[in-house]
Amino acid sequence: MSAPVIDPVRPAAPGIPADRSSKAQRTTPARFDTALGWNDRPGVAWTLRVLLCLTALAVFAAPFLTIFSGAFTTNPSGSSLSFLPHDSTLLNFEVAGERGIWDYLGNSLVIAGGGLLLQLVVCTLAAYALARHRFRGQALIMMLFMMTLMLPEEVIAIPLSLVLGDVPLVHLDLKGTVWGVILPLGAWGFSVMMLTEFMRDIPTEIEEAARLDGVGELRMLWQIILPLCKPALGVAGVLGFIMIWDQYLLPLIAAKDPTDYTVTVALSVLRTDPEVGSGVVLAGAVIALVPSLIVYLLLQRSLVTGISAGATKG
Repeated sequence: MSAPVIDPVRPAAPGIPADRSSKAQRTTPARFDTALGWNDRPGVAWTLRVLLCLTALAVFAAPFLTIFSGAFTTNPSGSSLSFLPHDSTLLNFEVAGERGIWDYLGNSLVIAGGGLLLQLVVCTLAAYALARHRFRGQALIMMLFMMTLMLPEEVIAIPLSLVLGDVPLVHLDLKGTVWGVILPLGAWGFSVMMLTEFMRDIPTEIEEAARLDGVGELRMLWQIILPLCKPALGVAGVLGFIMIWDQYLLPLIAAKDPTDYTVTVALSVLRTDPEVGSGVVLAGAVIALVPSLIVYLLLQRSLVTGISAGATKG
């Protein structure tokens, strides 16, 4: 019987207690765990990286700061930038409310919520069929989904307007209803492609073991596939919400009356209204910006995890 092997303990540096030395080794990494390989010692490279990050932050943050500042300023000037509000007031939000911005916001929330729910359901079912099953015409269907990403909205505006005015087979007029905006957004080629590629990487052994236990298709999708696709669903949810929220041409086509407008269309109406100033438009922009920020903050962990998981596959 051989004696047990005992790992040697590295002695502490002279003059430093052993417990203090080990604690310092655990809590003071030599480098940050980042792709840039930053170290904890300032130098020329460290300074350049900090300046680069500050420059990028200033470029992206400056428009947001300007919007918030102008929204709370009595008479913002369009010829100069200001990051801090002067003559602070809430009058711009009151005027925007009188112009119906809250009703437009409600229309946008209904359309974004219903459209995103329908989009996730349709894209998930389509991705499951394309990723976990084999059938004729599979590549053709995927190509058709990709073609939808290549067509600008302006190209399909007139045909889409005709279809919404008289839906084939059922002969319904969807203009002036939320369904006229929600149904065309029910499928998005990007979400189908992303979810398909994510589902293809799930080991087939998991699915085979579940089928031996008598698991059907819907239960397989709901209890086994979808829990493994949470990061991808988070990415699809955030990007899908932003895509639906930023729609301008489709709500304009589907509307019969100005009361059917969404908040993005309402902002363009406010901008052309000679009786309101730029502060009211900026207040409306702040109101339109808040839901997107809330969705991102709630799902940012899933977004980062999903993007990281897709970047490290293979």
